[in-house]
Amino acid sequence: MVSPEEILKEYWNFDTFRKPQKEIIESVLQDQDVIALLPTGGGKSLCFQIPTLINNGVCIVISPLIALMNDQVDNLKKKGINAIAITSKLSFDDTITAFDNLKFGSYKFLYLSPEKLQSELILGKIKQLDVSLIAVDEAHCISEWGHDFRPSYLKINVLQEIKPRANIIALTASATPLVLQDIIENLNLNQPVVFKKSFFRDNITYQIKNTEDILGKLLQILQKNNEPAIVYVGTRKASVNISNYLNKNNIQSSYYHGGLSFDEKEKAFENWISEKKPIMVATNAFGMGIDKANVRMVIHLNLPYSVENYLQETGRAGRDGKESFAFLLYNNNTILDFKNIFTKGIASVDICKDVYIDLNKYYQISPGELFEKKYLFNLQEFCSVYQLPILSTFNALTTLEIENIIEFDQNINKKSIVKIKIDNNSLFTYLDQNINLDKFIKLLLRNYGGIFEQFTPINEYYLAKKSQKRKADVVAILNQLHKDEILIYKSYKNISELQFLVPREENFIINRISKNINTRNNLKLNKVKEVINFIENKTVCRSLQLLQYFGETENLEPCDKCDICLKNRKIDIDYQIIADNILDLFKDKDTFNSKEIVSKLNYDEENTLKTLQFLLDKNTLGLTLQNKFIKL
Repeated sequence: MVSPEEILKEYWNFDTFRKPQKEIIESVLQDQDVIALLPTGGGKSLCFQIPTLINNGVCIVISPLIALMNDQVDNLKKKGINAIAITSKLSFDDTITAFDNLKFGSYKFLYLSPEKLQSELILGKIKQLDVSLIAVDEAHCISEWGHDFRPSYLKINVLQEIKPRANIIALTASATPLVLQDIIENLNLNQPVVFKKSFFRDNITYQIKNTEDILGKLLQILQKNNEPAIVYVGTRKASVNISNYLNKNNIQSSYYHGGLSFDEKEKAFENWISEKKPIMVATNAFGMGIDKANVRMVIHLNLPYSVENYLQETGRAGRDGKESFAFLLYNNNTILDFKNIFTKGIASVDICKDVYIDLNKYYQISPGELFEKKYLFNLQEFCSVYQLPILSTFNALTTLEIENIIEFDQNINKKSIVKIKIDNNSLFTYLDQNINLDKFIKLLLRNYGGIFEQFTPINEYYLAKKSQKRKADVVAILNQLHKDEILIYKSYKNISELQFLVPREENFIINRISKNINTRNNLKLNKVKEVINFIENKTVCRSLQLLQYFGETENLEPCDKCDICLKNRKIDIDYQIIADNILDLFKDKDTFNSKEIVSKLNYDEENTLKTLQFLLDKNTLGLTLQNKFIKL
């Protein structure tokens, strides 16, 4: 049998494994269930890819994001390894062909989202495969006590029912002891071998700074560094505004958020990865699967949703092992906004009950009834009808799904839908008055039968290609037709699918799940408190706080370089050297403001400002009417 080292050299051109990759691979090859808890950038993928290449049979990889799956599939293909991701982009015929290739040995890896395991077709085809290994990526998503719980992950154990001989490897970069136990129980792992690498990153310096001028401080940090960086913000609007702000100040940046089209995301990512625009301003949608080795800084302008999120996001810095920085800039308003977002988004027992009652009204379901059908669902429309806040309503729907009251599928097929509202004669009358739309309407009618009778899935990219237009132009035409009440156009971004799983009995149902709802909300509140405690702790080393949070208790030493350690160190500051450097600046220019002086010197801001005050007191420097420093 070929050795793991030979596979590593042949496909990855590495001579040795990182610790503990070799030990994990050997355990998988011995058909043991394994949990690999490795920090971000720790090489988790090799731990299931290499055993699969050694063994006969297929590896099924469960992954939460299409972009993450496609990235791994592309990387494998570049190495000459055949892999396939079954996503909504594949047609029925392509899906059948893919499973034929898997069955007859042409492919070694099958990537699936957990939602795909609800398809009888997919499960039927998996039964026909020789499956040697099941890899569950981002395994913390299976725990409702974790920071990124996804109910669909609870359905993964259906694979064990149809492929009981395949062993499982669960992989994650962030799991507390409680989440780790949940992974074992929810995946029904059989005496798993747990490999846990320390979360300590000796090449990352954590700097958390309280500043009223967050944007000014951001600019100061980035002006001292021209290497790749990620700036995390809390909202889509902020990602756009801050990117524009940086570009206006000659710092080349792109922005990235979940509302961008596929093409827009690809362009932003390519500009960043190629370093044409080395700064990426992003929401946490820019996350899983980001593998750029020379990211020198990760900067947070918002408070991360949890300590786990913070560790994962900062872990994208310094994967090449070189010195890197994790900055978090905040002030009292940042903390207040963070608390308000949590408060507004919480799905209390009362909110869950109201949403459940309104859902039944929305679909005209009477008490005691259960219709086993799937309904198309538009969250914004639903909230508009019943005057409900979108965020807490979404969280209530997720809660009802966790409790098996409804099934809420946000990614049914990623296809927009259209239905023509008017009859044939009225349509042709409209076209007589809008000749410029004649060709497009006829293209729509030729390609989508039944469009008068029912909502029909369409593909804007296909229509754009056929009509020789841009996709944006096609969307604009469809929106215009919707506005003119010729048809109903619902973009895929707004369409979900919803199914009731129990008969309508709101009082009984809500009373039954109220304890669970309160427990879950208290957990979320604790996550908020843990983040704030971490930010406001001014005595314990940042690295030690993170390690202790994740259950590490042995051989812990302060990092000696984070903001807390630097503050606690007894260092004699030579203010005369700082003063000499400040005065040297005035050889080239007559006046400076304090921000300019701080940005031009490589000294701690607090010490620089103290020196400026000292020079003012000694009348070495003065202040102009514009509050700028001038040499006297």
